Amino acid sequence: MMKMTTMEEKKEDAYEEEESFLLFIAREVEESEETAHTNTLVTARTSANRHEGKKFKKQKIEHLICSTSTTTTHPARPVEKQSKRSRESKREKERTKIRMFSMYPHSTATMGAFATGAGATSTNRKQHHHLRRYLNTFSTNKNNKTRRRSSSRRRKEDERRTMVSAKYSSGLQKLENCVDSGQFDRPMMEELFTIADEMAKVKPGSKDSLLLQGYLMSTLFYEASTRTRLSFESAMGRLGGGIVSTESAGEYSSAAKGETLEDTMRTVESYCDIVVLRHFQAGSAAKAAKVMRAPLINAGDGPGQHPTQALLDVYTIQKEIGRLDGFKIAFVGDLANGRTVRSLAMALTKFNDVEFFFVAPNVVKMKDDIKLFLDERGVKWSESTDLIATAKKVDVMYQTRIQKERFGDRLDDYEKAKGKYIIDQSVMDALSDTACVMHPLPRVDEIDPAVDGDKRSAYFRQAQNGLFVRMALLKVLLLK
Repeated sequence: MMKMTTMEEKKEDAYEEEESFLLFIAREVEESEETAHTNTLVTARTSANRHEGKKFKKQKIEHLICSTSTTTTHPARPVEKQSKRSRESKREKERTKIRMFSMYPHSTATMGAFATGAGATSTNRKQHHHLRRYLNTFSTNKNNKTRRRSSSRRRKEDERRTMVSAKYSSGLQKLENCVDSGQFDRPMMEELFTIADEMAKVKPGSKDSLLLQGYLMSTLFYEASTRTRLSFESAMGRLGGGIVSTESAGEYSSAAKGETLEDTMRTVESYCDIVVLRHFQAGSAAKAAKVMRAPLINAGDGPGQHPTQALLDVYTIQKEIGRLDGFKIAFVGDLANGRTVRSLAMALTKFNDVEFFFVAPNVVKMKDDIKLFLDERGVKWSESTDLIATAKKVDVMYQTRIQKERFGDRLDDYEKAKGKYIIDQSVMDALSDTACVMHPLPRVDEIDPAVDGDKRSAYFRQAQNGLFVRMALLKVLLLK
């Protein structure tokens, strides 16, 4: 066998280097799966090598060989079959060269590592350019990755805009404020409850958890609150919105300086997108809504209305007994001053065959305006003083607290009403197995804690339902 010439040795070395280099590029790009462009490039080259013989490689090798010599090129010698260990060794060497170049691209030593002949400066430059072209591919991939991230952000924003422009099939589309429960008809409540079911499934970090991103809600509370205030703030936070709030607004806002409610509301709405107001005076929410452009939610206006409590109560009844038509409900406790029972009674008139039972001490009996409201709509109602007998008839027992703060100086009346009707085990025994006990909370002594573990005691589930209903309401009022 003739001794291999220097030119043939150069051609073989170049051939092997090119093969290892292309295999490395193909493997790295395929594993990273950076972009379709890169995958297409590598796939085309590896496919050409695999299915079209070594034509492409030979052309590249001939180009490299021509750069190392001024003599006429000769056909490249086919690569002899190598052992697996030898091939892996060569590939590892090529990987090392690539890493060196990526870390020290302008290093003479690094450039020299890719020379096909010792001291071939022009070849070094050509190889340097050749390799940089491939490395730029990976740099481009990083840029593409950044672009993909930007596209992802734009896509999420477009999805949010789509949700913002969501249309509702009921009167929710025209809802601008939530002042009293009479604003909601049956289709509106049913659609709101469907949204509440969706809100109950919102997970932190999901796209729905960013529905209200960029929006601000103000909670302006002139009276104490736990469930209403915290559930509203939690609802806003769970949907990605921000909160500005004050408690004891009568003491810690400019109301303490004599500022009118109207001026306060005009000021507050300039800082946020929606206001949740609790006030001690009946009718205050309606008065505030007249001077505001931002949506207003009534979180309780003295003995007047508490619409969001009524909505969550109806939602809870639906979940607990499985229907909103053809059931009986007993209202127990302070019915004269209880804004929750007034709001709920008005809301339930929108459903069919609902019968009301009022159980209360004489000093806090249900007021005549609600009775007249029910009569005008043909709703059955009756009054009773026997809690046990009433419990045997109803599907829902709605207990309320005797509100000492509503009696003012009439402490004697408060003492007459306090503790008269208490839900204990005897009342639970009288209820049917499918009935439920509800309470807007807080409770004092009107429900024995011993019955908390009864499956029919729904008041803490009722409080949690308030979160989902308020999330739904915020979405409806802000995203149109």
